[in-house]
Amino acid sequence: MLCLALLMGAGVTMAAKPAAEKKTVTTVFVTDIDCDHCVKKIMNNVPSLGKGIKDVEVDLPTKEVTVTYDASKNNDENIIKGFASIKVKAEPKKAATK
Repeated sequence: MLCLALLMGAGVTMAAKPAAEKKTVTTVFVTDIDCDHCVKKIMNNVPSLGKGIKDVEVDLPTKEVTVTYDASKNNDENIIKGFASIKVKAEPKKAATK
């Protein structure tokens, strides 16, 4: 019984570890979108942006797309390739410098 309890405890501990390693990243991309059709194209093709996408927000007036994703499954370069696959040019927004 003691061995079984130890094995179950170790299994629970190991199962909890990967969840703690997940890192969520939010990147704002500047795109070439200019109409509602472009917005719909992005929102209808979120899986094309890659794995681990948690949220996508499109702001048409500023031509920015905010993508929140799991950094262990995706990165900015892959997301840019995903945008290219749906014929949208995108690049990460540079931080404002003073």
